Amino acid sequence: MAVQVGSPAPKFKAKAYLRSKDQFIDVSLEDYKGKWLCLYFYPMDFTFVCPTEIVAFNRALPDFAGRNCDLLAGSVDSEYVHRGWCEATTDLKGLSHPMLADLTKRISMDYGVLLPDKGVALRGTFLIDPEGTVRWANVNDLPVGRNVDEVLRVLDALQTGELTACNWRKGDSVLKV
Repeated sequence: MAVQVGSPAPKFKAKAYLRSKDQFIDVSLEDYKGKWLCLYFYPMDFTFVCPTEIVAFNRALPDFAGRNCDLLAGSVDSEYVHRGWCEATTDLKGLSHPMLADLTKRISMDYGVLLPDKGVALRGTFLIDPEGTVRWANVNDLPVGRNVDEVLRVLDALQTGELTACNWRKGDSVLKV
């Protein structure tokens, strides 16, 4: 079942690989209390579309940080596979945000992005507010990469706390009722 926007984000606790420090770390939803979290799932390591997305999110890391939002990538691979992929892929050597290891597939299942017959996650993106509530969810099919600028646009809109029109951008007027 998919995660419902407006509901509490499913809790998780797992290992992750942090390339910037070449460390395996523990991560949980609780670690992000008081901050926004952009949790995004991708199918698996050593694939073709996935690194383009991970690199795009990583390039936008300062934009997310400026919005009090952390990034957390996740796939069904282990933290050891994440490390091997980062070491083997030039574009991932500069990765600065953690890669969650969802080896049991429980987290992907809880967020409603697991494809059980394929054993991988869809390209799900979730914006979770500082109180732990899912405020936005978007899921792309396996072959289609996502747009990081759209994730930032939605984050900006959510952070206004106001009504925002279609195609609203930061700096635009909000709707007044």
